[in-house]
This record gives sequence, structure tokens and C-alpha cells, in this order.
Amino acid sequence: MQLKAWLARAYFAAGETSKAVPLFEEAVAAGNVVALSILGDMLTTGDGIEADMVRGAQLLTRGAEAGFAPAQNSLGLSYDFGEGVAQDYGEAARWYRAAAEQGLAKGQSNLGLMYQEGLGVPRDYVAAAAWFERAVAQGDAIGQVNLGKLLQDGLGQAVDQERAVALYRAAAEQGDVHGQNNLGYMLENGLGVPEDVAAAAALYRQAADQGLALAKHNLGLLYEDGRGVPQDYKRALTLYTEAAEDGEMRAAVNLGLLYLDGLGTNIDYAEGRRWTEIAAEAGQPVALNNMGHIYENGLGVTADHARALDYYQRAADAGYQLAVDNLVRLEDAAAQADVTGKTKQK
Repeated sequence: MQLKAWLARAYFAAGETSKAVPLFEEAVAAGNVVALSILGDMLTTGDGIEADMVRGAQLLTRGAEAGFAPAQNSLGLSYDFGEGVAQDYGEAARWYRAAAEQGLAKGQSNLGLMYQEGLGVPRDYVAAAAWFERAVAQGDAIGQVNLGKLLQDGLGQAVDQERAVALYRAAAEQGDVHGQNNLGYMLENGLGVPEDVAAAAALYRQAADQGLALAKHNLGLLYEDGRGVPQDYKRALTLYTEAAEDGEMRAAVNLGLLYLDGLGTNIDYAEGRRWTEIAAEAGQPVALNNMGHIYENGLGVTADHARALDYYQRAADAGYQLAVDNLVRLEDAAAQADVTGKTKQK
């Protein structure tokens, strides 16, 4: 059965799922932990087989309870995201820890994230960094990115931008999209490394080509501003659209502005409002402010100062300073108009 499980794994790696699944099923029936783990993952993600998260979680549970670290980490993911089981961060952290304590780098990185976010365990940046360090020692790209972000932001330890850059670079060289994007950000802004916007653009492009929405947004910004690349509003429009459709709300804000201003496209207030409203409904402060601007100035809608004030207030409550300024300005104008009206009535 062990040989069947490993042969199935080889078939799966080669994309020959139809040959892999029957062998996995035989090995699963015999309780082989490799088969339980891999077939459990396949069923959870629908990778080469019809998705069945419930059965996937059941197989992963059997593998995890047998002490197989990859199954323990995958079962942790199932609990983390509520895939095939009820979401339970405590159970997720428990299974990540089981895998991490066996030395599985992915488990160490995932447990570190639970400490970083305070999910299933108390928030503890020092503990998060300690687990990330263990994953980094094994060359794990996810651990490198996560530890780099703690060092970049100074969470649980002193800010160390130079080491953050080194960690992001190590992850980027492994093809990790977040490493590529984060290293690009450091190069774009000259953090821990001399500024090199052209190199940043190249890194954003690598991550964008792999589908990372944030990298598409960041590359779009460079094209819009003509930094590190020739200014190209149409290219920015395309990148923002792709990123926004993938759920990156900062891109939705900028996409809305391009339509409102007619950059890279004709002015289209309806489309500009649509994207801005999508981001505003997600609670994006800049989008809330921009919706206020749309209603204050009647851009494709009937001017409505009450709605404008409401949007400015919501953005101001989120701490966006421009919205605070707009709110004060509009309230002052309304008060002045009210005073003037009373004078005329006399």
C-alpha cells in the first residue's frame, strides 16, 4: 500500500489524476497516511477531482490523528477556513502546532500567523517571530515573507528593514508572489535598500503575472504615475480592473478615479461611481470620501449634500483626513447658507 500511495503521488504530480485516484483510494482504505493526506487535500481543493470538503476533512482527520504532519497542517487549514468542518481557530492552532512541533515548515509558518493575528491563541508577536524563524531556518518562503513583514513593521522586535529586504529577496528568488511584491515595495520606496523603481516594477510584474491582485494594483500605480515605467493610463486601467475584479479594493478606488477623470478611457461617471461604490461598501475610507465628492458635485447623479455629508462622515470616522477636511468645509458652507437664508427672511 505504501508503494501504491507513492505511485499515486507520482501520477498526481504528472497530472495523470485518473491513474492516481484509484491507487489513492486503495491506499486510503488501508489507512496509508500519505494517501489520506494527499487525497484529503485533493478533495478539499477540487484539485483534479470533484471537490468534497467534508470527505476531505474526514480523510485529513484520520491522517492527522495518525500523527502525519502534512495531514495535521492541512487539517489546521480546514478548521482555519471552515472547509468541510465548522470554522474553529482553536482547533486550527492545535493542529498547526502538532505539525510545527514535528518540524513541518508550513505548520510553523501557519502557527506563527495565528499568533500574529491572535486567532485561536493570544496575540503574541514574539511567539509569531519565533515560529517564523524556525520556518526560515528551513528556507520556507512563507516564513521568510511573514518574518520580513514583522521586521518591516517593528512588531515584537525592533524595525530591521535591511533584514526584511533580505528575507523578501530570498522568498522572491523562490518564486513566491508575496516575496516579489514586498521586495518591490521596499525597492520602490527605498526602504532598507537603495530606491530602484524600475526594479520594483519588474518584481510587481512577476507577481502580477502569477495573479497577485495587490501586485497588479501596485504596478498599475506605477503606470498611472509614470514611475519606473512609461506613463500609460490604459495599462493602469487594465491592471486596476483585473485587481479590482479579484477583490483588491484599493485598485477599485483608483479604477473609479480613472473613469471619473477620463484617464485611459472616456469619462464614464456611471462606471466610476460603480467601482467607487463597491470599494465604499467594503469600508474603504478613500472610496467613502470619493463617494461624498461624487454626490457633492453631482457627477452622474443628482447633487445630494445630505448623502455627501454622510459619506464624508463615514470616511472621517475611519480616520481619513481629507474626508475630515471635506466634512468641515461642507458643514461650514451649509451653516453659512442657513445664516444667509435667515437674513433674507428678515
